[in-house]
Amino acid sequence: MQDGPAMSPAATNAPAPGFLSPRPVPPVIEAPPNPELLRALGRLVRGLSILFWGLPVALVACVQTGRGDWFRPLGVFPPVGALLLLLYGLDQLGSFQPQERPWRAALDRLRLLTVINLGLVPFLYWWNRIPSNTFFSTMIEVLMLTGLLSLYLLNPMLCRLTAMLPDETLRMETRLFTGINRWLLLGLTLFLAAYFVGLHFDPALPEKFLGWLLRITPLPNQTSIFVQLVDRAGQWFVLFFILLPVAMTMALIWKTKSVILASIFGADH
Repeated sequence: MQDGPAMSPAATNAPAPGFLSPRPVPPVIEAPPNPELLRALGRLVRGLSILFWGLPVALVACVQTGRGDWFRPLGVFPPVGALLLLLYGLDQLGSFQPQERPWRAALDRLRLLTVINLGLVPFLYWWNRIPSNTFFSTMIEVLMLTGLLSLYLLNPMLCRLTAMLPDETLRMETRLFTGINRWLLLGLTLFLAAYFVGLHFDPALPEKFLGWLLRITPLPNQTSIFVQLVDRAGQWFVLFFILLPVAMTMALIWKTKSVILASIFGADH
């Protein structure tokens, strides 16, 4: 006698509905990238690229306009164009994190000094044409000091920028090398400023300085020879202490741009 219909083993072992049954996994939906942030990062990368290539271009244009003959037929346009390129690069950087006040303050200081340099670079061409003009020579000395100060202010601006990026190694390297750059540039700026001021108030300063440095009596013939040697070698000395910070600053700019690109497109790019 059967009390009810027979149940199959499969039906007996089947779990009850909703009991220990695998739940469907909802699909992972990635948040779409912020178009404003991507646009700001794109302008930041563009500005860093302009600074990377604009620094050596501006250095060559200014030196050749003041001392050489390469750009003489072009007048004041090569150094002015190079400074305008740097100013455009700084303007591109300004779209990134405008609410960060230390970053904006560092960028605005550098931008203001670049505008001052833009107003001074035409004197390179005029001084090349009339080197005996005292006013032109004074403006060239001021341009040298403001140019060094611009390179000096570029380093703390890079520190502020890397502080907002998620890369601790980059921040450590930037703090280290910008510290070295700032000490070199500050020492060179103070040395040139003291030399220019002393030269205007005391034209015999180079001879007196060499006489004190060599611990000898500053005889006219000896000191005149040494002054000529220092004038010739001093240009290469100053150029070396400018090229070294420029090279380290360019390396930091390139590394910062690479980190930003890797964070956007992945490490393989």
